[in-house]
Amino acid sequence: MARIGYARVSTADQDLETQLGRLKAEGCEVIRSEKVSGGSRDGRTELATVLDFLRPGDELLVTRLDRLGRDTRDVLNLIYECEQKGAFVTVLDPHVSTRGEMGHIVLTVLGMVAQMERRFIKDRQRDGIEQAKRDGVYKGGKQRLDYNRVFQMHSDGKRPSEIANAVGCSRMQVYRILQTSTLPLGKTGPS
Repeated sequence: MARIGYARVSTADQDLETQLGRLKAEGCEVIRSEKVSGGSRDGRTELATVLDFLRPGDELLVTRLDRLGRDTRDVLNLIYECEQKGAFVTVLDPHVSTRGEMGHIVLTVLGMVAQMERRFIKDRQRDGIEQAKRDGVYKGGKQRLDYNRVFQMHSDGKRPSEIANAVGCSRMQVYRILQTSTLPLGKTGPS
């Protein structure tokens, strides 16, 4: 019987240390961590590794339920997979485990509440953006790509796939950026 910890944060600039310290204090022999969104299982290789190695009687520990995922169905599927392997899931805050029938019910309710809270946050964010647009103070999201560099590379005769590789985006994004230019697509600048 092993206690296996799983820690996750959504972005690279967030800190895992609090979760890792808590899981170590709970006696986890193995702790896997990653910096990736919990919106889906895509790219969550450490979680996949944990699930692969769970054995009957093992216990998967997370600090909060939303560390497993943000979608109730996905969290319940993860819990189901653990149970199919004969393993248990324990959430430290609030302290709930699937070892008993009541714990499973509480985890289901917590998952539903977490998903509902996420929807409320998105709704409030959307409402705030709409109000800011009405007030004329919304500037939009931060521009992540250097549009001038894309235009310059295009006018230098670079192909969209070369530009995409150079600036770190998809070819489709290059096409979208180029469409914002007054230069027609296919032209490489003044002749």
